[in-house]
Amino acid sequence: MPSRPSLVVKEQPRLIHHPRKNHDLDFQSLKELPDSFAWSSFGDSCSVESGIFGSDTVPVINLNDPKAQQLIGLACKSWGVFQVTNHGIQKSLLDDIEAAGKSLFSLPVHQKLKAARASDGVTGYGPARISSFFPKRMWSEGFTILGSPLDHARQLWPNDYKKFCDIIEEYQTEMNQLAKKLMQLILGSLGISNQDIVNWADLLEGANGAMQLNSYPICPDPNRAMGLAAHTDSTLLTILHQNRTSGLQVFRERTGWVTVPPISGGLVINLGDLLHILSNGQYPSVYHRAMVNRIQHRLSVAYLYGPASGVRIHPLPNLIDATHPPLYRPVTWSEYLGIKGEHFNKALSLIRINNNNNPSIMGLIASDKPKDINVDSDKTILTAFG
Repeated sequence: MPSRPSLVVKEQPRLIHHPRKNHDLDFQSLKELPDSFAWSSFGDSCSVESGIFGSDTVPVINLNDPKAQQLIGLACKSWGVFQVTNHGIQKSLLDDIEAAGKSLFSLPVHQKLKAARASDGVTGYGPARISSFFPKRMWSEGFTILGSPLDHARQLWPNDYKKFCDIIEEYQTEMNQLAKKLMQLILGSLGISNQDIVNWADLLEGANGAMQLNSYPICPDPNRAMGLAAHTDSTLLTILHQNRTSGLQVFRERTGWVTVPPISGGLVINLGDLLHILSNGQYPSVYHRAMVNRIQHRLSVAYLYGPASGVRIHPLPNLIDATHPPLYRPVTWSEYLGIKGEHFNKALSLIRINNNNNPSIMGLIASDKPKDINVDSDKTILTAFG
């Protein structure tokens, strides 16, 4: 199993409470980078603006390829991320969702703040959710959607919200179907039979997703700014559409940061922490970040896919035997998000099992019950949507 990167984040995460005024900046009007957004050196040479993407490239997989399942398995094991083409999502829908994002983020700041995310809420407009773990702000703005976008859309466009809602709802439906298809291929690549996948129907049928629209404005000093700091997603998988502007980077052991250039019609698939657990560590969740530039505005749309709240995620029994004990204890998405909301990138290590101290570990998956985290449902999913 590839080792987890040790020094991916140069700014050490710690819980910081930023003044609300930092959330309300008009990025387009700034000619200099405010100190609150100025990060120290990132300590690596992978620059988005240089146009150099390195010798390693993230795999691109044609889902119509007869070997797609095998190729996905290789990509999951060696990268934790891949791009897909011929995925069945119409280009017109990708164009529509990109246009919807542009129309939202191009609104005046005072208008966007009418749909501002509440301090203890989940949906709406605001900064990156992981911001509270870092001492510096991130050069980005986001908009989170769970279920219907109607309430917030009415606040943004009181007389013209229907088109935005229709696009969002169609995108959610199509992404959910694609996520299920990808999960079946990923499970198949782990050697899980079709019948076993049927037995996991509660995992797939009850699964759902959230949408995160991200805007990375043109930056006056991109060498000292960070669009989105390094993190893993708390999901099974994340489907990302990015416009034609590069910015996404993923971390690969022994290689470092690798830029994931946009490809026409392609979608990026990031493996999340719950897939890492499900695969018993064979398919690692991927550390990723977003960089900014001084020339082009970047926009991305993430569909964050996870199981129903009551489903326990644990290493698949088919992957466990006497020489391959379970590495992680069972956990629900709600519980895991509660842990990650407190401990951030240390969350996986905190549910890892010390097999040397657990001689009866083989019975854990069958008998262990998830810890009941008594947290408001909105708060428990905050860190899922970085």
